[in-house]
Amino acid sequence: MRIFWISALVVCVDQLTKAAVVQLMVKYESIPLLGNWLKFTYTENPGMAFGIQFGPPGTITVLALIATALLVAYCWHVRNGYTPYVASLAFVMGGALGNMIDRVFYGVIMGYNDLFLGRVVDFVHVSLWRGFIPEVVPFIGGAYMELFPIWNVADMAIVLGVVGVLTFHHTYHRRLYAQQQRAVALDAEGTPRPEAMPARPGASSSAPLLDDASAAESSA
Repeated sequence: MRIFWISALVVCVDQLTKAAVVQLMVKYESIPLLGNWLKFTYTENPGMAFGIQFGPPGTITVLALIATALLVAYCWHVRNGYTPYVASLAFVMGGALGNMIDRVFYGVIMGYNDLFLGRVVDFVHVSLWRGFIPEVVPFIGGAYMELFPIWNVADMAIVLGVVGVLTFHHTYHRRLYAQQQRAVALDAEGTPRPEAMPARPGASSSAPLLDDASAAESSA
């Protein structure tokens, strides 16, 4: 269950920092930290990354809900797998849930819109480049943009988690394949699997255990 503790921690840190920004800053206020390179700038994003929007109001929230539900199901499936891979997924899930809370509830909490029509609170402003995107780029061509856009703790967790998934997924699948091969070999030899032989009080964990029928025959 460690994956869900990591995700819960990400959600808590994300929501606490967003609450502090909403309470202590005015919308579009900017506080320089390292000149123009790093600032706290309070904005609200109604769309996806880079402010991209499509479809009627609430479409992005519904799609994000579906994607998050699928991610949670997959995380539950691999929860006992290779720790670095599972931890990376936990960061992604925590970030997705953190931003989902904004999209679903913030419109009602802050009193500017209905349920599922909230905007994501962003405030970490890293300005490495600014300019217009070439027209040939789909969806965002011609738009003025800064690299990187203003983001939040949830976004950072997602980026960190994705990097971890890309880094550790090969090891995870290699170990999973090796485990499956060992299980196939044990089945072919007719050897009981370790998980099928729970230890009994006073019994050696290395000795095979008799089932009830075998025990009855032995006593007879």
